[in-house]
Amino acid sequence: MQDAERLLAGLARRYPNNFEVSASLGEIYAEEANYSGAVPWLETAAKVRPSSVPVLANLGAVYLKLNRNEDAVRVLRRAALLDPKNPATQSNYGLALMQVKRPSEAAKAFAASAEVKAPGDDLLYNWSLALFDSGEYDEAGKVLGRASNVETSAAAQSLLGDISERQKLYKEAAAHYVNAAKMDPSEQNIYAAGIEFMRHWTFPPAIQYFEYGVKQYPASKQMLLALGIARYSNNDFDKAAPIFAQLLNTDPDNEFVASLLGHDCSLMPDDSPGCSSLIQFAERHTKNAPVATYAAASILHRPSDQQDLALAQKLLEQAIAADPKFPESYYHLGVLEQQKRDWQASMAPLEKAITLKPAYSQAHYRLALAYSHTGQHEKAQAEIALQQKYSQQEKDELNAKFKQVTTILVSKN
Repeated sequence: MQDAERLLAGLARRYPNNFEVSASLGEIYAEEANYSGAVPWLETAAKVRPSSVPVLANLGAVYLKLNRNEDAVRVLRRAALLDPKNPATQSNYGLALMQVKRPSEAAKAFAASAEVKAPGDDLLYNWSLALFDSGEYDEAGKVLGRASNVETSAAAQSLLGDISERQKLYKEAAAHYVNAAKMDPSEQNIYAAGIEFMRHWTFPPAIQYFEYGVKQYPASKQMLLALGIARYSNNDFDKAAPIFAQLLNTDPDNEFVASLLGHDCSLMPDDSPGCSSLIQFAERHTKNAPVATYAAASILHRPSDQQDLALAQKLLEQAIAADPKFPESYYHLGVLEQQKRDWQASMAPLEKAITLKPAYSQAHYRLALAYSHTGQHEKAQAEIALQQKYSQQEKDELNAKFKQVTTILVSKN
């Protein structure tokens, strides 16, 4: 090969526009995986003889290797038009079309390749994937079902999981994702299996997969985040908080993670060590009213001898300044005053919270306590009645909050 390459290189210097020399030299470079070296010679050959299907096919394949996908599509389209019965050209054309996000056309190219020659497993997988990306889920399943390795290939099982999910065959989808993870416990396969259980609110098995994934891939932030959200969604708030805190410590300006930690900490009756991370975040991000409020709430959740009420008040005032219409800030300010046993002072912020959010069950309950302690018993009874009226609505809102957090995760996948 080296002798031939030297000979052709010498000829190319003497005859730079010779078709045979340029085509042969380009082919040699391509076979050696020297794709950058192959391109100029194959381009020269294609200019000299633009109807040469082998040169166009080789040039298109080299473009694909170099991720010059638009060029690959342009060249391989011409090769496929000139020789539509060439299965390799059609297959490469399909691959190029997939790279430029044109799956419907890619599926047709793969189908054309399969018509000429009995398709192998790789072609059937690519064809099925193109059909899936085109929204033709039933046809994608039929094509992939023809592959000989469909029961032994992790990639095939994963794609079948995607197909079954879109067909609303959820039990089958979960089984395929689990099979893929067993065959190839890659980060993506383990994550996909866990996400499938998350998608359908089956949190215990999701937690198991994400726990396993974190052990196997301890540097994976997406796996750790998924584990935290799975535990949060399973009401394991005390186990979720340290995970969110760990993620926040590695990415101190991540508002999404800070918000997750804040939601989580606000739902725990007691303070968690992980919730202290909220305070540092809130002090750096003074315009984030929810996180400042959650940070203050985490202080109020501590045992009374460990509460820093001055810091909690500062954070709540910061939150109100950032967003005067955030009712939770006023609610927790009222709670703070009550923990100081100043029932009279707690009324105004609690009334403000209710003005902003009339169905605020907890605020009605706290205001009832304030009225009771100040001798306004009729008002207290009225607030208790409102607390009972809105308590179910508040539970529904809390469930919606759980669903929102879970949906944010699964919608990204």
